[in-house]
Amino acid sequence: MQTTERLHDQFPAQPESNAPSMFESWLGDRAIAYIGTNAGAVGIPFQDWRRFKEAFAPELVARAIRESEIPVTRCLDPFGGSGTSALACQFLGVYPVTIEVNPYLADLIEAKLTMYDLSALTAAFKRIVAKVDVIDVNQALTDLRECAPPTFVEPGLGGKYVFRRKVIRRFLQYRCAIEKIRDESVRRLFRVLLGSIAIPVSNVTISGKGRRYRGGWENRDIRSRLVDDLFAASFENATKDIASFGHRLAHRYSLLRGDARTLTTSVEEFDLAVFSPPYPNSADYTDVYNVELWVLGYLRSKENNVALRAQTLSSHVQLSRHYAPAPSGSNLLRKTLKKLVARRNQLWHRDIPAMVGAYFSDMQAVLTAMYPRLKSKGKVFMVVGESRYAGIKISTAPILSDIAESIGYQVRHAEPFRSMRVAPQQGGKPGLAETLIVLQK
Repeated sequence: MQTTERLHDQFPAQPESNAPSMFESWLGDRAIAYIGTNAGAVGIPFQDWRRFKEAFAPELVARAIRESEIPVTRCLDPFGGSGTSALACQFLGVYPVTIEVNPYLADLIEAKLTMYDLSALTAAFKRIVAKVDVIDVNQALTDLRECAPPTFVEPGLGGKYVFRRKVIRRFLQYRCAIEKIRDESVRRLFRVLLGSIAIPVSNVTISGKGRRYRGGWENRDIRSRLVDDLFAASFENATKDIASFGHRLAHRYSLLRGDARTLTTSVEEFDLAVFSPPYPNSADYTDVYNVELWVLGYLRSKENNVALRAQTLSSHVQLSRHYAPAPSGSNLLRKTLKKLVARRNQLWHRDIPAMVGAYFSDMQAVLTAMYPRLKSKGKVFMVVGESRYAGIKISTAPILSDIAESIGYQVRHAEPFRSMRVAPQQGGKPGLAETLIVLQK
């Protein structure tokens, strides 16, 4: 996957300030108990461009800036996700530096951070609608059938399919019309908005860390007109957000596309980092966005998919890969891995011990790369989650705290955010913690 960096300097830099902004006042003083990675995002502008079950809470970004002991002008998020931390930074007058490996999410982030001319967007929308009916998508449909999993297009495989033929044909007409837009930023925005309706017009829904077929999907009459209606509604919703929240204290940003483990070494000096990495829960987070990645054309072959998975953290076992050896900076990790190996025959996948060790090796690489680039007295606000295998808890927060201290960070404190449920096959009961770790250089 090609790595690119986009620096938007067409707007003048804003004065450095840690004073509360209009956006921070709008957020209000919600209790910290509600600031989890799946709370606080509902109703926030830009967040419903694509619904995220675990969208990051902007209140945490505001808090991190407020509690910083040094002025914050640049903030790093090496796991950009839905882009909430970067967007919050813009509203708070801070230059965001974001890394994201998933190309669809990278486009989504950049679409949120970009400033637009509303009249140009409206004109582009009208051109798309005027052209969509006459676009021939036979080749695009053939390409999708040949490269995507066989369950994507009717008749599918074994009687199951994600999209009805008439629906995906209409969807592809819009995609092809969007690809004819010359302005890259406008083209990106419309591609993101089209992606936001992919799941609603499909036979599947996102559940947990993947997708499942909707109940009674066989009898669900999805008409191609639904694509028209939802795309128009998506555009209307987005332009309302752009019109209402286009005036931000900071307009510039930096977006790096690719593997955080390597790209973190290329970022410039920063004052603060706020992020939540993938959790060591054996979930491949690319699966959540698998539909959009295929139907929007980000993935065009099995090899593309494998390459993307390989650039993600070692938090899953869905890919046959080389696992880096576990770091030596935590006795708790050493003991945990020893227990996992002893119960290997009870694990649902034999590579889980290697995966867990490699996950912490990956996180050590990211934290190590960040350290010399973080200003003195700068802080890292990191939200992490536990997991459990064969009854053995992976205590992510204390292990990462040990690793951070071995690198040179001071662990200022760790505080609980929420209790998460374990996997359904383990009972599905609450019992796993999500924790905020605050580090300082």
